[in-house]
Amino acid sequence: KALPGYDNFVVYLNMDNGSGRFRGIYLEENDMAVPFFKTWMEPFISLGFTTLSLRRTGSTDHVSFNTLGLPAYQFIQDPLEYGRTYHTLMDTYERLSLEDLRINAAMIAWFALNAAQDSARIPVKPGVLEKLKDTPQIRF
Repeated sequence: KALPGYDNFVVYLNMDNGSGRFRGIYLEENDMAVPFFKTWMEPFISLGFTTLSLRRTGSTDHVSFNTLGLPAYQFIQDPLEYGRTYHTLMDTYERLSLEDLRINAAMIAWFALNAAQDSARIPVKPGVLEKLKDTPQIRF
């Protein structure tokens, strides 16, 4: 049996690559998530949110959730100055794209609202929970 709260977890949505506009989302090899995000993204296609990538991406906070079999996804963003300034002295407020951040905030709110109100849950990738049961530091 899963830890307390596991069954109530809906989704973790992660924005961790600067202030560039969302262009899609990495679905972490979970093709069962496609129908959910395909429906939820419809209002934002005209804003350039057009990509549902089955690829995995790393080095962000969503990885820990995915490791535990929880649905967690990273948005695909315009890179802007991410590689040149992020986590440096040049990573300052005036480099933010405020318009993109406003649009991203609306998108995150929309995805979270739809995920919370959907009677169906995004399924966990097959085999993840079984693999976790063999991991000694994780208690089920």
